[in-house]
Amino acid sequence: MQQTEFLHTVMPFKDKLFRLAKRLLVSTEEAEDATQEVLLKLWSKKNKMDNYNNVEAFAMTMTKNYCLDRLKSKQASNLKLVHTNYKDENVSLQKKVEVNDSLEWMNIIMNTLPEQQRMVLQLRDIEQYEYSEIEEMLNMNQTAIRVTLSRARKAVREQLLKKHSYGISK
Repeated sequence: MQQTEFLHTVMPFKDKLFRLAKRLLVSTEEAEDATQEVLLKLWSKKNKMDNYNNVEAFAMTMTKNYCLDRLKSKQASNLKLVHTNYKDENVSLQKKVEVNDSLEWMNIIMNTLPEQQRMVLQLRDIEQYEYSEIEEMLNMNQTAIRVTLSRARKAVREQLLKKHSYGISK
């Protein structure tokens, strides 16, 4: 596989790799490093890429595994799971405060979820992957993915309702 063919294959999903890494790691720099490492590993396996049914799913799995390894390593003891992808500069101060508060609550809620629920929710609802692709990435069957996603959504919904209805008597 030549460089142009490799770039044509990998570039369409490079941003998804970064977003997944950003979702799992604290900083943008860490996510960029993780994405670069995965791209380097893909480049080193460029001659074997034809053997993979879905290169994107393979790359996402590599990214997930690399990020989880980074989180478990001793040098990454200060890293934690975080989600801050939202930036909008043309809004009022009140809207900014509300958005930041919502993001903080989503971070808190997402961090309370079990790792598997967090991953499935990220891949399905944020990255918009199909169930078959998630099945390949996480080595889970589709029924388990649907159940896990349902439980994650329910937990998030309950926590948000609990937060928003605090102090309101029924």
